[in-house]
Amino acid sequence: MITGDAAYIKKINRSLILEKIVEEGMISRADISKATALTRATVSAQVADLLDDGLIIETQLVHNTVGRKPIMLSLNANAGYALGIDVDYEQISFTISDLLGNPVSERTIECKSLDYDYILQILIEQINLFDKEFNDNRYGIIGVVIAIHGLVGKDEKIHFVPRFLWRSVDLKADLEKACSLNIQIENNANISAFAERVFHHHETNSLLCATIYSGIGLGMIVDNHFFRGNDGFAGEIGHMIVVPHGRPCSCGNEGCWEQYASETVFLQNLKAEKNLSSFSYDDLQKLIEAGDKDINESLDQFIYYLSIGLNNMINMYNPDTIVLDGEILRLYPDAIEKIEEHLTSTINHYRQLTVSSFGKRSVQMGACALAIKRFLGVPMINLTYKNT
Repeated sequence: MITGDAAYIKKINRSLILEKIVEEGMISRADISKATALTRATVSAQVADLLDDGLIIETQLVHNTVGRKPIMLSLNANAGYALGIDVDYEQISFTISDLLGNPVSERTIECKSLDYDYILQILIEQINLFDKEFNDNRYGIIGVVIAIHGLVGKDEKIHFVPRFLWRSVDLKADLEKACSLNIQIENNANISAFAERVFHHHETNSLLCATIYSGIGLGMIVDNHFFRGNDGFAGEIGHMIVVPHGRPCSCGNEGCWEQYASETVFLQNLKAEKNLSSFSYDDLQKLIEAGDKDINESLDQFIYYLSIGLNNMINMYNPDTIVLDGEILRLYPDAIEKIEEHLTSTINHYRQLTVSSFGKRSVQMGACALAIKRFLGVPMINLTYKNT
């Protein structure tokens, strides 16, 4: 026998049991044994350890039938907290959740600069403040996951953030020097895809999530794992060229998809066309509700270019589920139907195309869920999203 086999098997069994408890919400020892094919003795021993660790709790069901009342097991949501952070253009959003992914506290800080050292200091200050504030249970903050809108390698180093012009920075190492918590760095589109899988699409193993806010990123989950590519840079689909010799992009190319189908560019173009000092989602919504003809034509053009990229995505990856994460698509009536009118190729194959219901919270929620998954040591988790 290889040394460590028993400990490894114990770890795998613990993972199986925790995953089933989280998935079911409440479940008995006997049902865990049936669902996992583990012996009752193994389940009992593992459950005893998990109870001692404070990760699960027992509840005795009250019912009117004759016989012994079943004792149900559930995850102790109050044993710790997860911290999810979205470092987006001009603002940083923070969400604290319990161990079932329920938001407990949220905070957004506007950024006056995109300078790396400036944002690093904000993150250090806020993470340490959260660490002090949320220490009223056994585990405190169990992990911090930070979403970056750019290239993040498999080593979690940030290689390039187009809108920030950051190159080759090690945010994880810099934060761990100043903070005592476990830090994980991940691409924002991957985290949005993870949020969709964990909170909404439990039955799919092949999911694409395209985020279209400040740029366009693609998160890909295949067989419940991120598809990262050779170095971890897969998913930068916003820099796929859809218009040869088109609009210049910060990446150095011309005609990139996000120059035609990202929401930031769309709103900026409308502001310039109307010669306004600002143009927001609220302004757009008012014009849509008023039936403004020019806005409808601009939106139809936006949908057209969005559909070009989606057609390419579908043909490249043949996904089961495609989620589009963008505010304009939530404001524009029948957006999905209008997109699908452009997806006319006979070789397009997918099961479901939908708009994310998270709003802009998908990144923070996915980040919290990823921290929880890592802490529990489970291969995948299924949580319930409560829109608060």
